[in-house]
Order: sequence, then C-alpha cells, then structure tokens
Amino acid sequence: MLDTTTPNGRIIGAALRLAAERPWADVTLADIATAAQVSLVDLRRSFSSKADILAAFVRAVDDAVLGRSPERTATPGQPRDALFDVVMSRFDVLSSHKAALKSIAESWTTDPVLLRALAQSQAWMLRAAGIPVEGIEGQVRAAGLGVIYGAVFRTWLKDDDPGLARTMAALDRRLRRAESTINSLEDFKKKLRGFCATFANMRKPASPPPSGANGAPPAA
Repeated sequence: MLDTTTPNGRIIGAALRLAAERPWADVTLADIATAAQVSLVDLRRSFSSKADILAAFVRAVDDAVLGRSPERTATPGQPRDALFDVVMSRFDVLSSHKAALKSIAESWTTDPVLLRALAQSQAWMLRAAGIPVEGIEGQVRAAGLGVIYGAVFRTWLKDDDPGLARTMAALDRRLRRAESTINSLEDFKKKLRGFCATFANMRKPASPPPSGANGAPPAA
C-alpha cells in the first residue's frame, strides 16, 4: 500500500512505526524525519504537521480500497451488502497498522486537514459501493457513513478475533439501522410530495363557466 521507495512513503511508514512503538502524542516531526532517513527540509516539502501525514495515509488507504473494489453502478436495490464489503475491505487494509492506529486514536486530533481527508474518504467508500454521493443527499449519506464508520472503527480497534466477529456484527447492525432510517425518510418524502400535489390542485382556480347557453359567445 505504501511505496517506501519514495520519500513520502518512507515518511508515512516511519510515522506509523513510531506510533506503534510509543504514544502518538510523544512523536515529533523530527523523530519521523530521522526514522524515515530524510531531512526536515525534505519532510517539510510535503508535510507541515503530523495531521498532514495522517491525511496522506488516509488517502493511501482509499487508493488501496478502491483498487480492491469491483466496478459497481448505482442500482435501486439494497446497497447494504456492497457497503459492508467495502468497509470490511478497509479494515483489512488497515490491519497491519492496528497498533499504530490504537496509539493515534488515543490522542485524537480535530485538525481540519485530517477531518477533511476522512470526510472525503467516506464519499469514496460510498462510490466504491455504487452509491451516489452528489448533491445534498450525497453529502448526508457521506456524513451518515462517517458516523457509522467512526463507531465501528472503535469496535475494530478492540476486536482481537481473527475473524472480526464483533466488528462485522457492529457494522451490520449499524448499516441495517441506517437503511431502515433511510427507508422511513423515503416513505415520508413520498407522502409529503403527494400531500403537496393534492394541496396544489386544491388551490387551482375553478374553470370559468362557458359563455352563453351553449358555450357560444352571448349575442351583442
């Protein structure tokens, strides 16, 4: 996943190795540069903070997940299974960095650079599952997946079962709950559209009566 033949790949890899060895809060950019065998000048050309490095790692994970995902198109059927597969594929990609991610999660930051990368990641996972993310509804879907993924990610960090039974159960439960909520909202939207159409028809003025007895213009 990480191309350690490039300076950026070595920097990201070094950051993750150090996070696995000690608390992420104690790791400095100078430590990362030393471990990656690059100068601070070289590190600064691509990364201005540890959050920048983590954001680059998130994008690398996105690339790996998208590379694994089959071509899918949006269908009116249930997308839950496809999204389940995509998220579990992401956890599989992350598995070799679990110790580092535990350390990072313990000193979580709300740096906007990292938050933006994570938000974009949710959109890419939806696309990989064949789910549209354009428009306001797409943004709502991405935000909803972010909530689901964040909760299941915490379960995954504590799940030492090789089969990830707890993680899969948590993901399936939350996706089913989200699907039920979405279906309820769709039903509400249909009823609302029907009500609006009925109300609009009620407000239309009645057609004027025909002129004259037989609909002909009255005599002058």
